[in-house]
Amino acid sequence: MKEMVLSLLEWIVGLGYLGIALGLMVEVIPSELVLSYAGYLISQGHLSFAGSVIAGTIGGTIAQLFLYWMGYYGGRPFLEKYGRYILISQKQIDLSESWFEKYGNGVIFFARFIPVVRHAISIPAGIAKMSFSKFTIYTLLAIIPWSILFIYLGSQLGSNWEDIKTIAAPFTRGIAIGAIVILFIVIVLKVRKGKK
Repeated sequence: MKEMVLSLLEWIVGLGYLGIALGLMVEVIPSELVLSYAGYLISQGHLSFAGSVIAGTIGGTIAQLFLYWMGYYGGRPFLEKYGRYILISQKQIDLSESWFEKYGNGVIFFARFIPVVRHAISIPAGIAKMSFSKFTIYTLLAIIPWSILFIYLGSQLGSNWEDIKTIAAPFTRGIAIGAIVILFIVIVLKVRKGKK
């Protein structure tokens, strides 16, 4: 299985910047692996850092726009029926919908850094008919640093890029905790403002 994933990854990212964008759009392989492999190719002189970040940002944003439009035009029944075909589980839909209802539009940015909800959070944004421009801006603001982080780590690891999960764990854990703390502070401030 690992060999098959590696072969697919090498083939996709081997397409260059288009491959990075496609890899993040389809996300059959986790974005962390696609981006870190792109970083490895940078270390080998095959790609540029800026081009890879742009390709990763475009691909990651388009993937989230597809989910947003599915929620916007298809609604929850459509996603419950077909979500499994795009690797979105019922649990992810329930949790992301709950987060969106609880925390509002701002969760679109912060949830991008939190496991389980980060891929599916675009769905309730579409269902709730969140402003398209706001959704796109929040998504871009989250995807750019995510792309930079994994591409940079991959370029530093070079031929050891496959160790990305272990190396990135402290970063992703710290970012996730930070995002949750900031969300909590935002909610507390909102509640206090509401009481006043």
